[in-house]
Amino acid sequence: MQTPAMSTSMAATPTTTRAVAPAPAAKSPAPRQYCNHLLPSATSHRRRRGSVVARSAKKRNPWLDPFDDGPDEEFDYQGMFAGGKQEEDPRPPEDPANPYGFLRFPQGYNPELDSLASKVRGDVRRACCVVSGGVYENVLFFPVVQMLKDRYPGVLIDVVTSARGKQVYEMCKNVRYATVYDPDDDWPEPAEYTHQLGILKNRYYDLILSTRLAGIGHALFLFMSSSRDKVGYVYPNVNSVGAGLFLNEMFKAPTTNLSDGGYHMYTEMLEWIGRPAKNVPRQPTPPLRVSISKKLRAYVEGKYSRAGVEKGKYVVVHGIASDSVASMKSRGDDDCLLPLEHWAQIAKEISSDDKGLKPLFVIPHEKHREEIEEEVGEDTNILFLTTPGQLTCLINDSAGVVATNTAAVQLANARDKPCVALFSSAEKAKLFLPYVEDKGSCTVIASATGKLIDIDIEAVKKAVKDFEPAPSFALA
Repeated sequence: MQTPAMSTSMAATPTTTRAVAPAPAAKSPAPRQYCNHLLPSATSHRRRRGSVVARSAKKRNPWLDPFDDGPDEEFDYQGMFAGGKQEEDPRPPEDPANPYGFLRFPQGYNPELDSLASKVRGDVRRACCVVSGGVYENVLFFPVVQMLKDRYPGVLIDVVTSARGKQVYEMCKNVRYATVYDPDDDWPEPAEYTHQLGILKNRYYDLILSTRLAGIGHALFLFMSSSRDKVGYVYPNVNSVGAGLFLNEMFKAPTTNLSDGGYHMYTEMLEWIGRPAKNVPRQPTPPLRVSISKKLRAYVEGKYSRAGVEKGKYVVVHGIASDSVASMKSRGDDDCLLPLEHWAQIAKEISSDDKGLKPLFVIPHEKHREEIEEEVGEDTNILFLTTPGQLTCLINDSAGVVATNTAAVQLANARDKPCVALFSSAEKAKLFLPYVEDKGSCTVIASATGKLIDIDIEAVKKAVKDFEPAPSFALA
């Protein structure tokens, strides 16, 4: 009974083997079978490649950071914000009915919301003024600051200028911050450059004004401040290429030296700020005015009292030839300092009268004290001042001012004090004192040869005789 069954199973086995096994003709040659046995398959290659990448990612490269010892076992990597960004503030709801996609901002961004009416009107809440030049240029910038205050009531005005220019803004009550940064430096330190740029970005200005002639470099500096409106002067030559792309409004300077414009060097900027708008008439250009504090006035009064003069009984002498950067001369007039020999003759004429007036020499550096004592006399009254604010207080308490084309001339006219202004030419006098015809207290004496050293000293002596001591008031 078992024999047929066994034969049946044995007969079925070869048949099954032939059906499953491939035909002999379809088999590859022996060498190809040997190569296929050695080469990995595609699946095994991908698996092995992934394992190699995983192992190499975990391996530390000592050349990247030799002090990296791996993850810190004591550090809590599962603390706050371990899963990603922190939760954002609730954003305003979207308006699906608005066809313009109102408030459709990407996730994770919460923009600053400003008044739409303020944007349409162009209101300015915070303004920054980047002022180029020294003391003279910063003093003449005061009308621009005042026009900003008149045009946008309540505006907060900041100033960025050099260390010499910062001292000017102790006389301007409309300035909130005066930051020291020299915009005229063509190669600033990278750390100082990025630090100042961060200050401008963090204050969120609506308007930034610049009086430095801009090329593409300075225009990019203004652009990176993230201010809404960027306004400034550009070079009148090929150096201005590309600068206008980063400015909302630009003014082309007539020359490469903006100070050549004299008193009206910022006319284009004043016209743009005071431009008429809807229901807003043109803003009139304010005159140059400076203010002084009671504390500063008391400090300067103590200084000139120790120098040997009394209030209202001295004449300020300013404009001595010096190589000091604190001479307060304008960049638009290089020939504006008179040698000490000429000042000695003028000083003797002031003190020779019976009015009791004394000349008070204002020096920009202490090294000139001995020179004046040798030339004029040891009993000469000399005062060393460090800031334009102190000079303004000194002029305000004086009987008058005799000076060359320095900041003292503009400060004397701003405080309505009698002044004798000495210029190298009549053209320079008209350029820097165009309003002198409206001021009877200012006398202009210009050199006939175009050089200040050739000025008529006799005419100056005659003009200084008109100074009168300031009246003093005593309370009963």
